[in-house]
Amino acid sequence: MSDHRYAVIGAGPSGLAAARALQKAGIDFDGYEASRGVGGLWDIENPRSTMYESAHLISSRTTTEFAEFPMRTKADYPSHRELISYFRDFADHFGLTERFRFGSKVTSLDPTGDGGWMLRAETPSAGTGTGSDPDAPSLVEKRYDGVILANGTLAEPNVPAFRGEFTGELLHTSAYKSATQLTGRRVLIIGAGNSGCDIAVDAVHHAASVDMSVRRGYYFVPRYLFGKPSDTLNQGKPLPARIKQFVDTRVLRAFTGDPVRFGFPKPDYKISESHPIVNTLILNHLGQGDLRIVPDIDRFDGRTVHFRDGSSAEYDTVLLATGYKLDYPFVDRAALAWSGMAPRLFLNTFTPTFNGLYVMGMIEASGIGWQGRYEQAELIASYLAALERHPDRAAAFRARVGGQPWPDLTGGYNYLGLERMSYYVNKDAYRSAVRTATQALKTDAATRAPRRVRGAARKRVTA
Repeated sequence: MSDHRYAVIGAGPSGLAAARALQKAGIDFDGYEASRGVGGLWDIENPRSTMYESAHLISSRTTTEFAEFPMRTKADYPSHRELISYFRDFADHFGLTERFRFGSKVTSLDPTGDGGWMLRAETPSAGTGTGSDPDAPSLVEKRYDGVILANGTLAEPNVPAFRGEFTGELLHTSAYKSATQLTGRRVLIIGAGNSGCDIAVDAVHHAASVDMSVRRGYYFVPRYLFGKPSDTLNQGKPLPARIKQFVDTRVLRAFTGDPVRFGFPKPDYKISESHPIVNTLILNHLGQGDLRIVPDIDRFDGRTVHFRDGSSAEYDTVLLATGYKLDYPFVDRAALAWSGMAPRLFLNTFTPTFNGLYVMGMIEASGIGWQGRYEQAELIASYLAALERHPDRAAAFRARVGGQPWPDLTGGYNYLGLERMSYYVNKDAYRSAVRTATQALKTDAATRAPRRVRGAARKRVTA
């Protein structure tokens, strides 16, 4: 095993991927998870979970699962109940469950001055000793040579400010669990992302009325195309961005029609330049008159909501489907090289200063799946292994990061400049760059050099 020890914060999919990669690389680590067990947000009973009863994967099983541990279910789009079982089985199968301290909330990370990090966490008290409070948490302090942050990207709600005050029930979708919460209520959903559309489809069966306020258009992708999960098509060599956009636009037009006729604004961007909505039931309900699209919000006035076009309506509940913010509350932002809306990290993983902090899961991409995140974890593990066993390779890696332009992770797509898109990547471009970096860390520079002069064909093969 390793001479050094690392911490993994979070036991959701990204934390499990990190733990498995470190385990395979023979690197010692301790895991910390604030909730009761593995699974992260997929555990609906986790107090910080943003899951709701009707939630299912929006990517298909085969493009999402870990390659070395296929899902047992035959469902193409499993529910959150099947997924939490999958993560528990994954962790138990590989002996990862016992590597985590559950109920342990990390409160701070501070540099130790010798290249390490002091981690502090609140853990359940043993409740022993005269006069001890069994409910009072105890504090754990431990030094680590490095820390992998895998606490997720979908836990801190993004709550925008609005003019005026709404005196009805104002909720972020993170607080939504079941459609029965909306029974008999006049509901306004602000935003039409995947969660917003899922909730709207739930709400039409329970609420007195459902409106959706949107400011821009969307592309709606069916879960099935030609009888197969839509994201399993074109899994070979990726098409150039312009060709794929041309083809996909025409396929969607044939299968879903034009969402503008249902009341949505026309998108001000091309397909794949923002995350698609994998829900066409919303269009069915719009066509049936079960809900309606209304403009962007101007202001609140009691239970009355005024819209930008001058219209207004009264509501009992306003649901904010306004997404989430990146949040690493236990460490100073400067340590993660925050720039604008997100940390500026090499391959969304390494700080430019290589200060011993590594970020897992700060990647959003259509179709990247948990296997794509495992490859990110494998890259981290390869670097940590090189630090100990092949320091020349680690040094060469750091030199390339500091001395060359970083890889283009867009795949040729012009992604929207929104906060939620600040860490968005193209799955093919990202996975290719990660695999190339991992291979470099596993190969001595002397053995790599001859490959660069054997011609373009050979170069494409080794890439």
